[in-house]
Amino acid sequence: MTALQRPVGAGAPARVPFPVVDEVARHCLQEEEPETVHIEVHLPGRLDEARLRAAFAEALRRHPRILMREAPGRWYRRRYTWELTAEPDVEVVRFPAPGRDALRDARTRALTEAPALSASPPVRLEVVRAAGPVEGSEAGDAVGRPARGADRPADTASGTVLFLTINHTALDGPACLRVLATAAEVYGGRDNSPAAPPVRGTPDAVPPADDAPSSWARPARVAPGTPEPSPGNGLLVTELPLPPRPQGDPSPVTDQLMVTTALTLAHWNREHGARPRPLRITMPVDDRPRDVGMPIGNGTRLVEVAFAHEELTADPDRMPALLQRTAARTRALKAQPRPQLGRGAALLTAPVTPVAWRAALTRGLRRAAAPWTSTTLLSNIGRIPYALDFGEEAGRAHAVWFSAPARMPRGLTVTTASTAGRLHLALRWSRALLGHGDGAHLRDLFEHYLHTTEVAP
Repeated sequence: MTALQRPVGAGAPARVPFPVVDEVARHCLQEEEPETVHIEVHLPGRLDEARLRAAFAEALRRHPRILMREAPGRWYRRRYTWELTAEPDVEVVRFPAPGRDALRDARTRALTEAPALSASPPVRLEVVRAAGPVEGSEAGDAVGRPARGADRPADTASGTVLFLTINHTALDGPACLRVLATAAEVYGGRDNSPAAPPVRGTPDAVPPADDAPSSWARPARVAPGTPEPSPGNGLLVTELPLPPRPQGDPSPVTDQLMVTTALTLAHWNREHGARPRPLRITMPVDDRPRDVGMPIGNGTRLVEVAFAHEELTADPDRMPALLQRTAARTRALKAQPRPQLGRGAALLTAPVTPVAWRAALTRGLRRAAAPWTSTTLLSNIGRIPYALDFGEEAGRAHAVWFSAPARMPRGLTVTTASTAGRLHLALRWSRALLGHGDGAHLRDLFEHYLHTTEVAP
């Protein structure tokens, strides 16, 4: 992180130049498809309004880097900068009126209304009191249902759902989840320290994977389904059984989810008559600690995992080899030192010309590079490391969903997390590419291939 800069003048707020990720996102903002990250936390009980407001305000003070807004500047300035504020500019916590459609409406707002960058902090927390089952409630294309065979009943009217909406130009999901965990600890008085990561066996030495398709090959696009006339994103959330892990298996579940996503999209494209091409799936890698010292901001780096069209087969006899190749590729990619968005983005954001000129260049390059953009993005948050325990009355989170922006040319993102022994899947898509029925079909394909990738020890 660049050192703080304090403008001349008594009491002026400290300033931080935009990091590379923030600047590129700021260049490419679109009103039709806001760059929001949505986090949805389900609690069994009720929250007190005044106590939660106080707890979240204290959490913001304990993580002061989240208290930021975009500083105004002239067109010829060479950088965007964040102003760090001592207190929030706006009321962050909201309690919308309860009702039959409150959950649907909150999900829709999370996709369509990004918190403003001009007010600190660029985050919104909505507290929805569930009126009836929170899963299976029709919400246009923002809908959820329990997976087939789910052994936990749908939440009842006594529950509460927290919707944390983040402007992704400034922050990412794991950073804001850290702030929410602090708020839970302040509210409930219970320890919400991150749990230790799962202990796995020692992986065998694997040479760098060199059998993947060339990164210069034009990747497959997600074949269009039934687009909708209105702009924006659609969302579907669902709960699935957590894939079983053979004892002593050193590979993380991310590799299985990566193969599941690739097989799902290969199947989808075959159904829709798309030309066979290699698949490339972008995967965020987050090396930050999860304790109170976690850096707040956009802290993940992106890698791309490639699959040849010929290797994406659901043949059970070939599945172990596919999983092993995928594990080798992801392990090699994670081990390579690399800037967050690659060296090209670091060069593009060098402050040698006015930022307005770089913005125009960035948008032009983005359009030109669209055919070579990865097929989709898979973000596996993994096991939620915090209890998110709000005390005796509100209880501990039993479901947490995330969703990442799904603008074209990708048009589809897959985000997974696990809580209470369940896998929570969010599919988010651009309405210019897919419709609600397409999302439901992709969910069913994902569930099928998740089961297909289970390999007996």
